Amino acid sequence: MCLAIPGELVSIDASGVMPMGVVRFAGVSRTVCLACTPEARVGDYVVVHAGYAMAVVDAAAAQETLALLGQ
Repeated sequence: MCLAIPGELVSIDASGVMPMGVVRFAGVSRTVCLACTPEARVGDYVVVHAGYAMAVVDAAAAQETLALLGQ
């Protein structure tokens, strides 16, 4: 089974071939590819799967998902 987890985008680096960003998941930060979400901005929540941000989601939906995962 595959999961996509929401996290908060805390920085963006668009200087390379692929735009990359740092996403925070419950205090843990990971670098992810932002090529699929060019509209993402710092402070947005993105759904990440296998190192790629797949979609931008609103903060309420992200928090709801994280609460469900925490149960």
